[in-house]
Amino acid sequence: MSAQRALVLGAAGQLGRACMDCAPELVVAKGFSRVTCDVTDDAALRRVIDEVDPQIVINAAAYTAVDAAEDDPESADAVNANAPAILGALCARRDLRLVHISTDFVFDGRAHRPYVPAADPVPLGIYGASKWRGEQAVFASGASHAVVRTSWVYGPGGRNFVLTMLRLMREQGTVRVVNDQIGSPTSARGLAEICWLLALNDDAGGVFHWSDTGAISWYDFACGIHDEALALGLLSAPATIEPVSTDAFPTKAQRPSYSVLDCSDTCSALNVTQQPWRDALRDMLRSQQQLEGTV
Repeated sequence: MSAQRALVLGAAGQLGRACMDCAPELVVAKGFSRVTCDVTDDAALRRVIDEVDPQIVINAAAYTAVDAAEDDPESADAVNANAPAILGALCARRDLRLVHISTDFVFDGRAHRPYVPAADPVPLGIYGASKWRGEQAVFASGASHAVVRTSWVYGPGGRNFVLTMLRLMREQGTVRVVNDQIGSPTSARGLAEICWLLALNDDAGGVFHWSDTGAISWYDFACGIHDEALALGLLSAPATIEPVSTDAFPTKAQRPSYSVLDCSDTCSALNVTQQPWRDALRDMLRSQQQLEGTV
């Protein structure tokens, strides 16, 4: 079997890096960051598609500054809505397989059970609305596609909740974390593996949900980070973690209070199982340990 060529957009982000790191053996993946390919630029997208000549495109590029989006909806729309429309049209024209990443923020958080892929999106803010428009653009493009909604993504290096908590626990010894927003963490590595399975399966079309297992609060997540980091020696001393309500941390953008995703359809379609969030976190912290040279 000959190797397939793949283009990964947003390759400098945590998911893009993970996609590059775990590309399947029979895939030749080339990654482009925001610096090397501005996804809002039609000509730039055409250029890299001509250069790579891929059969597969994974779009991990996104505007993810949730609060900043409230004051700059144009930038959020440019990356999250307009770029997927351009990309979807290019993929449809060239018969390319497109895997596009979306978010739990397309939901309003008023559910009391995990959201299935067919649930109606009702975004609360500019960021979620821009991502929903991006999904719609991909659906309408006519390209062979899989849209993957995910939540609370983290990985070694870069900026994410896990590394922010680790830094604050080291520097301050005490952190306050909200305990009334419920969701599921997602390892970037595990998400990347799902992206590749979908990229290589033309029969898997439409919307897919993916996260690690566990419906927890950000406070629960922080406690898990603390305990696992302490066990691995990433923390030299215990820290204090205080649960607080969302009201204690006013933000410009409203967050969904419940955004657990039902991933059972994805598991069935791809014959995979989700990893427990604590196990995935432990694996990530071991990778972070190697990056920091603390092993």
